[in-house]
Amino acid sequence: MTPTHTDTPAWLLLQDGTIFKGLSFGAKGTAGGEICFNTGMTGYQEVFTDPSYTGQVLIMNNAYVGNYGVKKDDVESGSVKISALICKNISYRYSRMIADDSLENYLIQNNLVAIYDVDTRALVQHIRSKGAMNCIISTELSDEKSLSEALAKVPDMAGLELSSQVSTNEAFTLGDENAPIRIAVMDYGVKLKILQCMTERGAFLKVFPAKTGIEELKKFDPHGYFISNGPGDPASMDYAVKTVKDILATKKPFFGICLGHQLLARANDIPTFKMHHGHRGLNHPVHNLVTKRSEITTQNHGFGVDPDAVKNADNLEVTHVNLNDGSIEGIRMKNQPAFSVQYHPEATPGPHDSRYLFDDFIAMIKNQQTS
Repeated sequence: MTPTHTDTPAWLLLQDGTIFKGLSFGAKGTAGGEICFNTGMTGYQEVFTDPSYTGQVLIMNNAYVGNYGVKKDDVESGSVKISALICKNISYRYSRMIADDSLENYLIQNNLVAIYDVDTRALVQHIRSKGAMNCIISTELSDEKSLSEALAKVPDMAGLELSSQVSTNEAFTLGDENAPIRIAVMDYGVKLKILQCMTERGAFLKVFPAKTGIEELKKFDPHGYFISNGPGDPASMDYAVKTVKDILATKKPFFGICLGHQLLARANDIPTFKMHHGHRGLNHPVHNLVTKRSEITTQNHGFGVDPDAVKNADNLEVTHVNLNDGSIEGIRMKNQPAFSVQYHPEATPGPHDSRYLFDDFIAMIKNQQTS
């Protein structure tokens, strides 16, 4: 299918009344969610398929999007997860010879509404100033009244439970079943590369649905537990906090990423909060307080862990902090082998500075096996 340029108009309305007019790119229709922005220049397909973006309308900061097309293997889940897309300029032609199709065809196949020819720099500055908010994009509605009525139906991200919607429906396994290390994975929206980073290190995984209880997890007889990333508000996930508490009671090695980091905090009575506009991109500097080294990290989160509560907790230690704003990027428990990070060490897309964390997790499991 050959990409076709159209001049179909599209409108973007923000919750504070700000309105932009642009052009349609991708599927026609109306879509809404919480607006956010990603500062990465590459990896748009992996970003679009990251389950943590469920319920969000994404601004890509790069001036051009779509220039290298799409490839069926460059995904982090089985489908596009963002609600809609906002771009400055789009590329109808792509230069990567191994690409399977154009970005526009990919968006149409995934029924994703997108708008371009928008001043994304001005839009991002607006969000950085005013904070994250809901928005609506439409190729069907052109007057502010009808756009506002559609926008009013979009749920707020605060208090929204989404992980059970993107989790696997049935447990499944990955890796060599004869491997000496078995890891139980709680799927709250796990990225495929995270699973690959563990199987590449010789682990056999069983990935469980979000609302699986501890007794079912124990039947797998895991040597360690991994708590995944995912969308929505961790404060709405009491079921997951209970599961994490039950897992911690086993004293088995524990590793959490992003939402998993927030759930570890909440399981230790540390509150989480809605951030002003979140961290999303491939170039966020983080300081490792243990090694005294800095890492350039991939991030995607709109909620954070209360820094004062963590620092005052007797059983937790801060291991990583964000060098831009001082927010908590990593914690570990003092009395057992459990740790987590707010960022994404699997780095798809992004730099590989933090993949050592998977090595640390595997080493933690092996140490317990031999002790």
